[in-house]
Amino acid sequence: QVQVVESGGGLVQPGGSLRLSCAASGRIYSINAMGWYRQAPGKERELVADITSGGSRNYADSMKGRFTISRDNAKNTVYLQMNSLKPEDTAVYYCNCNLLNSDFVVRTYWGQGTQVTVSS
Repeated sequence: QVQVVESGGGLVQPGGSLRLSCAASGRIYSINAMGWYRQAPGKERELVADITSGGSRNYADSMKGRFTISRDNAKNTVYLQMNSLKPEDTAVYYCNCNLLNSDFVVRTYWGQGTQVTVSS
């Protein structure tokens, strides 16, 4: 089994910052890309940012310059530093891991999500 667990969400005022973390554990052979998606009420899930095992980063246009994705390969962990948060950033944030499990099957795993609320 593989577990993907997010942490770090919460309530923050507009203009504030939050740092999300996501750790993958279990029967993992290697991890390819790790990323963050978000889903606001009544909207489809959308990509926030992702990062390859080599460190190549990809951001959604609306997050560029405000959000930074990073990862610690030794810890199978990905981070999302969110600055200058806006009310429209309010959403459930999901971690996504594309990995080769110990059965040598490539699969994508999702975390359970963490709520981020930006409000005064």
